[in-house]
Amino acid sequence: MDAIHLGAPRTPELWTVESVQAVAGKGLEGDRHFHADGAPSGQALTLVAAEVVEEIGLRAGDTRRQVTVRDVDVNALVGKRFRVGEVECFGVELCEPCRHLEEMTRPGIIKELTHRAGINADIVVGGVIRVGDPVVEL
Repeated sequence: MDAIHLGAPRTPELWTVESVQAVAGKGLEGDRHFHADGAPSGQALTLVAAEVVEEIGLRAGDTRRQVTVRDVDVNALVGKRFRVGEVECFGVELCEPCRHLEEMTRPGIIKELTHRAGINADIVVGGVIRVGDPVVEL
């Protein structure tokens, strides 16, 4: 894994961390998408491929996804269980680009990232996610 990015509610800024606590059914502690009462399906964790981010000329974090991974076909994880380090996840759906992302980056980004903008996942078994952790399909 290349990078972990977290953000605060109602602010555009993201920050990079070396590790984060992933809580089963809730999300990443300290992130804007952490749901203390339980995350709706597919809203606990987002992943994107570093190769796609680089190909379209963005930096890790610019896609607003929490975890940027390398050498992983993230789309292939939809409908499957996988592990990010010690954290067990389930890929729920593709995380398609939106107008908000386009407003924060550049015009045309939706077309560039359609079906390549990463995935939404559930956290099934919590633990710590660290930069450098492998992503392994189970």
